[in-house]
Amino acid sequence: MSSEELAAAAGVNSAKLRKDLSHLGSYGTRGVGYDVAYLLHQIRRELGLTQHWPIVIVGIGNLGHALANYRGFAERGFRTAALVDADPGKVGEEVGGLRIRPLAELPSIVREQDAAIGVIATPAAAAQAVADALVAAGIRSILNFAPAALVVPEGVSVRKVDLAVEMQILTYYEQRKAALDEVTSAG
Repeated sequence: MSSEELAAAAGVNSAKLRKDLSHLGSYGTRGVGYDVAYLLHQIRRELGLTQHWPIVIVGIGNLGHALANYRGFAERGFRTAALVDADPGKVGEEVGGLRIRPLAELPSIVREQDAAIGVIATPAAAAQAVADALVAAGIRSILNFAPAALVVPEGVSVRKVDLAVEMQILTYYEQRKAALDEVTSAG
């Protein structure tokens, strides 16, 4: 596939695409283009997606259930290795083929599964304590769905997923479309 075709699919210009891909190495051939399957493999390798990363989900309420049952993780190189909850009433329940384990087992779970990524799906009030427990257990990267800012030690990565902010971004675009439609229909 040519850089022009790849650029069109990515929504960028071909010079930018070639420059960005050059950071991965020399995978294109002038006049021939890119072997897409090989290029895809190299991008996956660079992103660390050529192995299955074990993840631990903490907080198995509605969102935790949805995440535990989400099959898209496996397609992207992530394996849900364990489900953890502090509620004794949920411990032992099976969700997505995994038994929910107690928070007290988190250190042994992380060791057993060689997990480096934790997912927080708890209420905001519990998020910092869960983050502290994840870090103490050896987790180095956290995906936080709780509506709370987390404080973690240096060397621990945190990504926050704020669905309300994402919805606000969409309303911005809806406002812009409505304003453009108004201008177009008035003219």
